Amino acid sequence: MPMKRIKSKGSDLLAKTREAADAIRKQSKLVPEVAIILGTGLGNLAKKIKADKVISYKSIPHFPVSTVESHAGQMTLGELSGKKVVAMEGRFHFYEGYSLAEVTFPVRVMKELGAKILIVSNASGGLNLEYRKGELILIEDVINFMGVNPLIGPNDERLGPRFPDLSAPFSGRLMALVEETARQEKISVRRGVYIGVTGPNLETRAEYRMMRNFGADLVGMSTVPEVIVGVHQGMEILGLSVVTDLCDPDNLHAVDIKEIIKTANEAGPKLDKLIEKAIRKF
Repeated sequence: MPMKRIKSKGSDLLAKTREAADAIRKQSKLVPEVAIILGTGLGNLAKKIKADKVISYKSIPHFPVSTVESHAGQMTLGELSGKKVVAMEGRFHFYEGYSLAEVTFPVRVMKELGAKILIVSNASGGLNLEYRKGELILIEDVINFMGVNPLIGPNDERLGPRFPDLSAPFSGRLMALVEETARQEKISVRRGVYIGVTGPNLETRAEYRMMRNFGADLVGMSTVPEVIVGVHQGMEILGLSVVTDLCDPDNLHAVDIKEIIKTANEAGPKLDKLIEKAIRKF
């Protein structure tokens, strides 16, 4: 299927964003407060949403189509823990051949629908040797190691400022609420720094050593572009990661994507419970 290219021209991007949002509004009148992006193997939270409408990405103008295993490729609008939400079951990645404007287009659409809070989740490799498979990590900062940025090109001030500040991309308020919830529910959660790479290959031993020297605790192939665009739009952002494999360069073993998905699925109920309980406090 040919990909529908989104031009970088700011006014064109705004028009396409509004067209996509209008198409969604024709199917659901729900105005979301919170937008949720569900990463690899983490789609079960959508089943807990009291759905108003489930919409295939294929029916939304200008939306890319998810090609990755375990990504359902649909948007759910409904209610979760008393909050109106819009959830993406499946995200898009640079390695699929999409531009970062396309990868982050759904974030712009969800903001246009009304969402002020963005929750991003992912499956990631654990660079921090204290981490264990299946652990939940609050992302407190990011490193963009993709070599490209979704904001490159003409800027439309109606979408956000030319030079957004990323000194604090994640909300301290939301992190504190999640940590409070984790203590109450006896769910272990730590904080860490996430480095975003293009993929699709997993990294070499030398790359893992370099990333650890950079100060990264987690590595993955998503999230960073979505966070940048979320900040550009003035959204309050929460990032959560499931450690699905250990990236110890001195004790490295080949990892299969099916193993990664299995670990994410096993940890999924903990993450679902944490988000479901914490979101009440947002």
